[in-house]
Amino acid sequence: MTPILLPSVQSEHDVSDRQARDVDPQRALFTRYSGNPILSRDNWPYPVNSVFNAGAVRLPDGDTLLLCRVEDRRGLSHLTVARSANGIDGWRIDATPTFPADPVKYPEEIWGIEDPRITYVPELEQYAVAYTSFARGGPGVSLALTRDFRSFERYGVIMPPEDKDAALLPRKVGGYWALIHRPMTTLGAHMWISYSPNLRHWGNHRVMLQARRGGWWDANKIGLCSPPIETEKGWLVLYHGVRQTASGSLYRIGLALFDLDNPEICLQRGDSWMFGAESPYERGGDVKDVVFPCGQTIGTDGDTIYLYYGAGDSCVALATGSIRELLSWLDGNSSAGDAATS
Repeated sequence: MTPILLPSVQSEHDVSDRQARDVDPQRALFTRYSGNPILSRDNWPYPVNSVFNAGAVRLPDGDTLLLCRVEDRRGLSHLTVARSANGIDGWRIDATPTFPADPVKYPEEIWGIEDPRITYVPELEQYAVAYTSFARGGPGVSLALTRDFRSFERYGVIMPPEDKDAALLPRKVGGYWALIHRPMTTLGAHMWISYSPNLRHWGNHRVMLQARRGGWWDANKIGLCSPPIETEKGWLVLYHGVRQTASGSLYRIGLALFDLDNPEICLQRGDSWMFGAESPYERGGDVKDVVFPCGQTIGTDGDTIYLYYGAGDSCVALATGSIRELLSWLDGNSSAGDAATS
């Protein structure tokens, strides 16, 4: 199968000469946009504390749409749309929250909604937004459908607390919808996949990737970053790993590849992380040492990735990379399947 092709955002900052690069595990696979961060609270049309962790999609009219997590001054989050013709600047931001929490009808949202991941579903001709709803019981996975990012059909909680980091696959697998998510248990935080005939009732839950143990960069706690990318080799997944240190947590990004028809089967898993906090806007902020992508778009070449990520839980940044390079890097820097879990 081939990846879904979306219009490209062209700029002088695009990654070039990718063919000449090797698979050195230490080399950069993503190039940060020199004008980062691209969105922060200073851009917002109403008072907020921070803007980060945005879902992303290219619209039919060519605009890039970001559905941003916006934290208000109470500490509660909602979602607001920002649109741009080139996906870099000139953002047009909704004057009021686009998708606020609705704690009256959906009490699971009483403490806000967070971290949206957008999947366009051709069969439904709609966008599926998986997001974290937060209440007294903890964070859970909720789902909404939309055609225009102005009105939303909420499905409510589909995975109860404690669970988050969810995204829907764009097509059915074996006749069922498939959702990646990350429940938290006393035994750790691993990535799971679940299946549904109707997007409301979920079962056949399976672990698809375990957090490693010990001194690994992704020991004990992992989770999905942006929605999986469908390639000829499999579902390419960016996931985050959390390393606990004496000074706090380090959030870094790794790669894994999963079987197209049986996505609970891991084909390759990167041994090392490939994108971590380096720049001042990533090392500082409300939560330091965090890079956290919730969305990407793919260029018309079917290869270029425009990765939108939260930096320091305080702003939105952009980096560009190559699907072909990520797959090549996995070939040279991965364990077969999910062997390295201990």
